[in-house]
Amino acid sequence: MNRFNDKTVLVTGAASGIGLATARRFLAEGARVVMLDIDGESLQKAVAALPQDRVLLQVGDVADKATATAAIRAAVDRFGALHILINNAGMAVEGDITQTSEEDFERVMAVNVGGYFHMAKAAMPELVKTRGSIVMTSSVSGLGGDWDMFAYNTSKGAVSNMVRAMAMDAAKDGVRVNAVNPSFTKTGMTEDMMKKPELIAKFNERMPLGAPEDPEGIAAAMAFLASDDARLITGVNLPVDAGLRASNGQPPQ
Repeated sequence: MNRFNDKTVLVTGAASGIGLATARRFLAEGARVVMLDIDGESLQKAVAALPQDRVLLQVGDVADKATATAAIRAAVDRFGALHILINNAGMAVEGDITQTSEEDFERVMAVNVGGYFHMAKAAMPELVKTRGSIVMTSSVSGLGGDWDMFAYNTSKGAVSNMVRAMAMDAAKDGVRVNAVNPSFTKTGMTEDMMKKPELIAKFNERMPLGAPEDPEGIAAAMAFLASDDARLITGVNLPVDAGLRASNGQPPQ
């Protein structure tokens, strides 16, 4: 299946986790992929086994407007056009509102919301030309609350509504905007959580298909929403959560 032959995709947060899995998925389906991450060393290691003629690396912080401008320009200069933006780079800090410092809150919002804004704003003129697509990584935490993840929850709630608002505005230009909303996924961000058997057991009780999720499963949903198979889908926050929301987060009786 080569749904993305002759298409150029830009993936942020591409050095690991969902971003790396998504870059690999698009490459496997024929795309040219621009991989952007703040961690240049990890990015270099991640691409060692990938087809170098269809990969372009960009290093930078998505919270910085200049990173977005440079990455979009590099994508078009190298590959001639941009068809798909995957807004995925993100971060989290633990704590409720009383435990969250102003600095941590501002940084989470700058990356998770500001970074998505900068990338989408810079990409939109190119996506209008190609009648392209944006897919964002939100979270089930953007559809409901969690304990002790105040800043992250706030940022993902903003992303989920950013998708709806942007989709309505961009539809007139033929650009679709959607999000994938994962639950607990095995990534570097959740590495410490993975070391807590009691926490994993609680997730397993509440997710009918089991937990945690693999980044590859999230990448598959990303590719679907970006593809022509989803050409009539826009403004959607798609839970990819092993059934967590279907169960309302309740354990089995």
